[in-house]
Amino acid sequence: MVTDVVILAGGFGERLWPASGKNYPKQFLKLDGNLSFLQQSLIRALYIKPAGKILIVTRLGLEETIAKQCQELFDLQDAKTVQKIKNDVIIISEPKPKHTTAPIVLACHYLNMTAPDVKHSILVLTSDHIIGPLSAFKNDVEKAHQSAEKGHFITFGIQPYEPATGYGYIITGEAEKDNPQSYAIKEFKEKPDKQTAEKFIAMGNCRWNSGMFTFTADFFLEELKKCTPEAYDAFICVSKGAIPKVDSIDGIQMLYPWPEAEHAYDTTPAIAVDKSIAEKTKNAYSVLATFTWDDVGTWDSFEKHFHNKTENAILAGSENCFVYSDIPVAICGLDDVTVVIKNGKALVMRKGCSSLVREAAQHFSE
Repeated sequence: MVTDVVILAGGFGERLWPASGKNYPKQFLKLDGNLSFLQQSLIRALYIKPAGKILIVTRLGLEETIAKQCQELFDLQDAKTVQKIKNDVIIISEPKPKHTTAPIVLACHYLNMTAPDVKHSILVLTSDHIIGPLSAFKNDVEKAHQSAEKGHFITFGIQPYEPATGYGYIITGEAEKDNPQSYAIKEFKEKPDKQTAEKFIAMGNCRWNSGMFTFTADFFLEELKKCTPEAYDAFICVSKGAIPKVDSIDGIQMLYPWPEAEHAYDTTPAIAVDKSIAEKTKNAYSVLATFTWDDVGTWDSFEKHFHNKTENAILAGSENCFVYSDIPVAICGLDDVTVVIKNGKALVMRKGCSSLVREAAQHFSE
C-alpha cells in the first residue's frame, strides 16, 4: 500500500475571492458541514492508513493556519488517528513558490533522507478538491499503487461529463493486463476550447487530469533526472545536505528553515509536474477514478456544495441567488446573482461569470 502522502497546499486564492486570498487561500475555506478543503484532504490521507508520513507542503506564512486546521480535527477523530496526526503529519514550507515539481522533489528527498531503508510509494494529493466516497477513493489508490510499483507514473483520470474547457485532458491507450482500471497514456492535451473538448469526449478514451499522482520516490527522481535534468540537479544539494530539524506549532510538526532547500529553490525552474515528467516519461499511466471529483474552481461550482444557498440573506422579488456573507444581505429584484461578502470586501456576480473573478482579485491585490 502507499507508504507516504504529500498534500500540496500552496495557492494564492484568486478564484474564490474575496473569501479566499493570498493569506487565506481556497484550501482553508469551510464548506457546508464546517470542514475545510484542507481538512477533508487530510482525512482522505488518513483513511488510506499510510505507514509513513503525511507531508503538507505549503507557502511561507501559511503554517499557523494549517497547524490550527490540523488541530481542529483532534475532537473529530479517535485517539489512534489523533496520535497519527501528531506523530506523522509534518508541515514543510517552500522558500518560494515554484509550481508543483519542486515541492514533490523536496518531499521525495526528505522521505528518502529520513527513512533510507524504505521503498517510498507516494500519493500526491491536492488540498482543495472535493472527493467521495472515501471507500471508492481508497480502492482507486490501491489500483494506482499496484501500477506504480511496476515503475509507472500514475495520474488519476476523471471521466468527463461535459466538454469543460478549464481542465487538461488525458488521451488513454490500452489497459494493463492485470490492472484493467489502469490505462497507458498516449497523450496529454492542454485546456481546449469547447469544440475541441467535445471532440475529445466523442473519442471515448479521454479523461480529465485531476492533478493527483502516485509513484515511488526513486522512480520519480530517476525520471526527473532523464526528463528535466535542470530540476533534478537543483536538488542535489538537498540530498547531500543535513536532515532538517523538526519544530512544532500548536502540537503539529513542522520543519525548521532548511538552507539546502532554499538554495535548491533559487536554482530550480518553476515548472508543473505535468510538464517536467508526466508529458515526457514513457511510463505514464492513468487510473480511471471511480470516486466523484470536483475541483471547485469557481463560485458557480462552490455553490453546488451548499444546502442553504441564502443563509443570512433575504430575497425580495429575486430567484436563484447564492449568498456567502459575514453580514446580512438583501437582494431585491435580481435573479441569478451570487453575492460574497468576506474579509471586508464584496463580490456581486451574475451566475456564469466566474471567469472574471480572478481579474477582480488581482486588481484589489495591487
